[in-house]
Amino acid sequence: MPQVRWYFDFISPFAYLQHEMLLRDQPRLRLDYRPVLFAGLLKHWGGKGPAEIPAKREVTYRHCQWLAERHRIGMKFPPAHPFNPLPALRLAVALRCAPACVTRLFRAIYADGADLSRATEWQEVCRQLGVADAAERIAQPRVKDELRANTDAAAAAGVFGVPTLALGGQLFWGLDMTGMALECLENPERFNTDEYRRLTNLPVGQARKV
Repeated sequence: MPQVRWYFDFISPFAYLQHEMLLRDQPRLRLDYRPVLFAGLLKHWGGKGPAEIPAKREVTYRHCQWLAERHRIGMKFPPAHPFNPLPALRLAVALRCAPACVTRLFRAIYADGADLSRATEWQEVCRQLGVADAAERIAQPRVKDELRANTDAAAAAGVFGVPTLALGGQLFWGLDMTGMALECLENPERFNTDEYRRLTNLPVGQARKV
């Protein structure tokens, strides 16, 4: 099975859920992990995250919890959300996005409900990953530059949110599009029809004034 690029940020509970579903239901799928800073994507496109809209924030968290229960995925939100994902993202980069590292960090946050801003909980996750010098690793300019470059490259490729699966020159954003991405993986020409091509260039009828 070909490798599929996966853009993610640990701040996204939907990314956690998609990752768990892919690990369980698509064990042969090889992910090309690309950690990005979701806040950087929002800044690039001039948007707001779900947690920045008060009414949407509660609905989003409830939806995630329901999805976890429906799909039998363990989920316990961290004590506060949104949180600062930079240390976890930089650690993933420093460890070359080893699948076990990405999985452990996601599960620490959303299965165990850990608060990685607390030194003891952060240190425990690092211990589980066998990393004794996490502070030094995530402070390296190479690590910071790579995460920034990932985010810039993602925005340039048209990525505006996480999680996003990229394959065959197409982007599949969000947990809801997992099935659509898998169909494209099975049949690369699935969305190369006249109607899908028409939708790509569908004219804007009226633009909202801001």
